[in-house]
Amino acid sequence: MIASRRSVLAAGLALAAAPALAAETTPRLRRLSPKLDRMIAPGTEPEVIATGIRWAEGPVWVPGGGYLLFADPPANIVRRWQRGRGVSVVLNPSGAAGTNPALVREPGANGLALDAKGALLIANSGGRSIDRVDLKTGRRTVLADRYAGKRFSSPNDLHVAKDGAIWFTDPPYGFKDGDSSPLKEQPVNGVYRRRPDGTVDLIDGTLTRPNGIALSPDERRLYVSVSDETAPRIMVYDVDKRGRVDNRRTLLDARAMLAAGGPGLPDGMKVARDGTLVCSVPGGMMLMTPEAEPLGIIEQGAPIANCAFGEAGRALFLTANDRILRIALCPGWQG
Repeated sequence: MIASRRSVLAAGLALAAAPALAAETTPRLRRLSPKLDRMIAPGTEPEVIATGIRWAEGPVWVPGGGYLLFADPPANIVRRWQRGRGVSVVLNPSGAAGTNPALVREPGANGLALDAKGALLIANSGGRSIDRVDLKTGRRTVLADRYAGKRFSSPNDLHVAKDGAIWFTDPPYGFKDGDSSPLKEQPVNGVYRRRPDGTVDLIDGTLTRPNGIALSPDERRLYVSVSDETAPRIMVYDVDKRGRVDNRRTLLDARAMLAAGGPGLPDGMKVARDGTLVCSVPGGMMLMTPEAEPLGIIEQGAPIANCAFGEAGRALFLTANDRILRIALCPGWQG
């Protein structure tokens, strides 16, 4: 089993580490396995649906409104894309107003999600908190901004569990000086869980740069991206019924992709209903099985930070540096 797994990972890395596009250009899907055909029909390519963004992040599809929301952390804006209506600003500021640019690099919202009632949940990088925003009234509520009495650094991404718990990461990316920032209060860059009762638990405080986060469909696995230039990887943990994690291990070692010149680092991710992972890696956005078998990679010669399923599972949206991409998924396939 170990030998087989290592062979799969080695083969996947060799394929994914092939020469990347030299500069941001027309996005493309590079197919690495025929198994991808059930999800994305042969010949299907990504399309650009929005441009002019400083740094696109945190996409989430809002089924009730039929639109996509996405963040622009350095610009402190959340925008909406809707077919036939283009792009408009929804939240400005999206994070914290009046931050000191000498200390805060990303004042705006980063990761976005929806709770069970359709409210928008925000990993508020500049506000250093997890927030809830009522999309009808605009009312904002801070759900968590501290652990053990100390403020978070800059919450980056989040995932909402079936029981309403919010799993999130807190790296120092929002600070201009990172770990050495005078604003930093937490001694670790943590992975956390906010329980439905409001209690916040530290899940893992050993990762240098935790970033994207997601649970498997059965919620028995937790995935966390680590955007560390010296050890870029995707971690996986086993999760028990009480939300405790164990058996931490590396699912995907991305050092070969980075060494081959792939732009970007492991960043945001989503997991489809069948367990397929869609993960940001050096070189683009990779689609792979839960065993890390690569199926395909979406490339554009520049980093692709995050993604979201939308349109009732008929499309995958990607926040791709200064633009938004959309790729059609097979009819009947559910993301």
